[in-house]
Amino acid sequence: MQNQLDEYIASHISPEPDILARTYRHTHLYHLYPRMCSGHIQGRLLKMLTAMISPMRVLELGAFTGYSALCMAEGMPEGSELHTVEIDDELEDELLQRFASSPYAGRIHLHIGDAMDIVPRLEGEWDMVFMDANKRHYTQYFHMILPRLRRGGYILADNTLWDGKVAATPPPSDPQSRGIMEFNDIVAACPEVEVAIIPVRDGLSLIRKL
Repeated sequence: MQNQLDEYIASHISPEPDILARTYRHTHLYHLYPRMCSGHIQGRLLKMLTAMISPMRVLELGAFTGYSALCMAEGMPEGSELHTVEIDDELEDELLQRFASSPYAGRIHLHIGDAMDIVPRLEGEWDMVFMDANKRHYTQYFHMILPRLRRGGYILADNTLWDGKVAATPPPSDPQSRGIMEFNDIVAACPEVEVAIIPVRDGLSLIRKL
């Protein structure tokens, strides 16, 4: 039933731009864990949310093969900038080539390395942050980002339902599941933000700084 719904949704939303379709196909042909690639449905949602927020400065934690960065860049206004951080240096050449071939190449700045090292060196406030990196460190990312997120700015955190494991009984004990559950608990209890969770794919949390 879920596959049928996904097919229905995909046929009733805006089409996937060609560069994204090529990225998605290449990811599934040549990369391990291709499910990490956002895909058509989540990608169009991400582009629309970005256009609604209209951020001038965006930070992405976890570029993978660049699909989500391209979606956000597509939705950003003129003169904006997107800084995306990817820890896997083997993806650097592929990402640089893909971003350079995009209509939004001038907006995207790639940083290779650990986000916990790189982000503190990037100056200024952020209007929007997309978190899709190591799930074990979501809580650390949140505490690092929140002080530099402008008031009214957004954190979009991916995979926060984690295939439904967050609601499993007994709760899972693996580090990634524990990281997601800890993050969800901390965000829900944080008086500085409001949060909603969209159950698209693996869960997308929308977190707004008050």
